[in-house]
Amino acid sequence: MGINNITVREIQQQDNAQLEQVIRACFHEFKIPLKGTAYEDEETPRMFESYQKNNEVYYIIDADGEVLGGGGVKPLKDFEGSVCEIQKMYFSPKVRGKGYGNLLFEKCMKAAKELGYKQCYIESAPQLKAAIHIYENHGFKHLDGSLGNTGHFSCGVWMIKDL
Repeated sequence: MGINNITVREIQQQDNAQLEQVIRACFHEFKIPLKGTAYEDEETPRMFESYQKNNEVYYIIDADGEVLGGGGVKPLKDFEGSVCEIQKMYFSPKVRGKGYGNLLFEKCMKAAKELGYKQCYIESAPQLKAAIHIYENHGFKHLDGSLGNTGHFSCGVWMIKDL
């Protein structure tokens, strides 16, 4: 079954429930710990409300009204300096391997630059090899430990890039 009319757009309130399903499903599929990850975050069920400040944005992949993934930009929590975090980037299996993750990621990077951030930080899980590969291809460098205070103590991959 082909997917038509795919758009990458800013999140709207009615996207919350579908996006939450996509995010949670990835944790089970990739056997990522639920504790110390986005699975437990208060904002996961209310993503629209969680990205309403001027210095943050969240994009989703919309296929004829079906939410198939998303990713966002926010200031890195409890960190001095103009560093943003690209966060909550998850995709439904229906849309993987078709270049949309890369497209959404590039949109986040462009937004981060336009919002005035100087560096971009990412935390990920070692299980998410395809995602880590995208970050590496975009020039992200691995760090030996985490920055800021995301609360995601189960993420074992930390990366950064100058914008």
